[in-house]
Amino acid sequence: MKNIIKISIFIIIIFIVAVFFMGLNKDTNYNTNVLTGKKISNISLEYFDENKFYKEEDLKKNNYTLINFWAAWCAPCRKEHPLLMQLSKEKNLKLLGVNFKDKKKQAEIFLNNLGNPYDFLTKDELGKSSVKFGIFGIPESILINKDLMILKKFVGPLSAEDYDSIVEIIN
Repeated sequence: MKNIIKISIFIIIIFIVAVFFMGLNKDTNYNTNVLTGKKISNISLEYFDENKFYKEEDLKKNNYTLINFWAAWCAPCRKEHPLLMQLSKEKNLKLLGVNFKDKKKQAEIFLNNLGNPYDFLTKDELGKSSVKFGIFGIPESILINKDLMILKKFVGPLSAEDYDSIVEIIN
C-alpha cells in the first residue's frame, strides 16, 4: 500500500513538472503573427486634450497608421522615441499615440522635452482600451492600413530593424 502511495505521488510530481515546462514553451500572449491579417474594430479612444473620441472612421482616412502605446514613466518608450520622431516624417504614415495609464502632466512634459511625433494623441487612463488591442505591456505598436487590417505588431521598443520594416511596408 505504501508503495502505491509513493508511486502515485511520484507520478503526480512528474505530471506537474511536465505541464509546467510545456507551458513555458507556449507563450501565445506575445505571438504577434496570429494578429497579422485581422481587422480591428470598435475603436473609441478619447483624445488627450479634448472630450472627443478617435474612431474607426478617423483611422480609415489614413493610408497607414502606426498605433503606439506609450507612457512618460516607461523607460523603453523613451528609448524608441527618436525612431517615432523619424517615422513622423513619412508622408504615407500617420502616428496615433495612445498614452497608457499616465498622468497628463507627466505625458505633456515628456512630449515637450522629447518632441511630439504623433499626428493624433489619445489617452487610455484605465488601460481598458489597450486590452481590446491585445496590449500586454508598453511600448507596443500596431501597424494597420486604411482597411483597418493589422499588418504588423511590434512588442517592446521599436528598433532600427522595425523602422526599416515599417518604411518598407508603407512605401
